[in-house]
Amino acid sequence: MTAKLDTDSLAFLVADCARLMRAAFERRIMAAGLGLTAGEARTLIQVAAVNGSRQLDIAGRMGLEPMTVSAFLDKLQARGLIERHADSNDRRAKRIHLSPAADEMIAAISHEIGAVQREATQGLDRDAQEQVRRALKSFRQNLQKCDPVDDPALKTAED
Repeated sequence: MTAKLDTDSLAFLVADCARLMRAAFERRIMAAGLGLTAGEARTLIQVAAVNGSRQLDIAGRMGLEPMTVSAFLDKLQARGLIERHADSNDRRAKRIHLSPAADEMIAAISHEIGAVQREATQGLDRDAQEQVRRALKSFRQNLQKCDPVDDPALKTAED
């Protein structure tokens, strides 16, 4: 007997929707002609979410290796979208800040995120969308309790 996986289970649906939304976001970023890769765009959004984060915290939130994020940050810095500043608490660490030039790019990326969200929520009225949003916020809060990446700045910024 072959074991069968329930692809309509809550865990599977959340993971599959996240995968599909990420793929849709990547397609939109590439088609938008912003001059950023999807990874650079995601990194810039993470910087904007908690402006002044340490590079290591950004990597942790993204689930990427610090060297990968560092390469994205190098490219964003070369485009003048971010600035790196020494961390006053740790000489080895860098804090990442948006530059004033980032505003236009953040707006363009936000437009693409909005388009993906509109595509994903077609057929859901505002109440249903709000219920999904509240449920996912609860999921996130529950899972953050188990997450070894404990960035208090992100929790404060989002909750």
